[in-house]
Amino acid sequence: MKYAILSDVHANLPALEAVLDDIGARADVDETYHLGDLVGYAPWPNEVVDLLVERGIAGVAGNYDSTTAARYIHCGCGYEDPDQEALSHESYAWTLARVTEASRRRLAGLPFRIDLRPAGGHAAGPKAVLVHGAPTLNTLYWTEERSDDFCRKMAARAGLSEGDAILFGHTHLPWRREVDGMLFVNTGSVGRPKDGDPRAGYVLLDAPGDGSPATWRVEHVRVPYDVERAARGIESSGLPDAFASQLREGRR
Repeated sequence: MKYAILSDVHANLPALEAVLDDIGARADVDETYHLGDLVGYAPWPNEVVDLLVERGIAGVAGNYDSTTAARYIHCGCGYEDPDQEALSHESYAWTLARVTEASRRRLAGLPFRIDLRPAGGHAAGPKAVLVHGAPTLNTLYWTEERSDDFCRKMAARAGLSEGDAILFGHTHLPWRREVDGMLFVNTGSVGRPKDGDPRAGYVLLDAPGDGSPATWRVEHVRVPYDVERAARGIESSGLPDAFASQLREGRR
């Protein structure tokens, strides 16, 4: 089995369209899943939700999805300074005012976690756990700087064992690591990358064929898309222009 795993679209329809076109051109991809944060920061929240439903792409709830669905007091996002916090609140208010009830219901129906069992589940074999931020909370930032012991702690909370994998997003920064034969993968972001590369990002995950942890294969894929279309959409929507600059530069 080969899976395409994408995360953090953040209402960026041009980026999502480009990623889905790239996945669709790959004849060997069996299933596609998303890791949440479908809405926020860009002007196409309903169109993104509709497109994923239309393509039959299942996934989990990101913090922006669950807070929007519940009309929570804020998006559950992290901030590095007061300016970021103010901009984030503007994005959340804009999104709450424009997400349709149909989209809200779909966001509310997303599960917290999905387990993939390529061996079928009727026999022992490796699994891949899909979450947004971490197996404890979808608001927890699991950065590359976290220690191996932190990874072990999260693995225990997720019920992982040697040969298993866990995939997550939320930080918008792609990375991977193996600890004690378990694979930890941050998929990066489709619609709001923060690693200095404005291209959309996602992951291809090849499932083990024989249960060996060494046979998980991961590829981080970057896809060019019409960044200017997305940036102009933000600038004409009433959202802060800073979000357009962020897309053009692929920065935090």
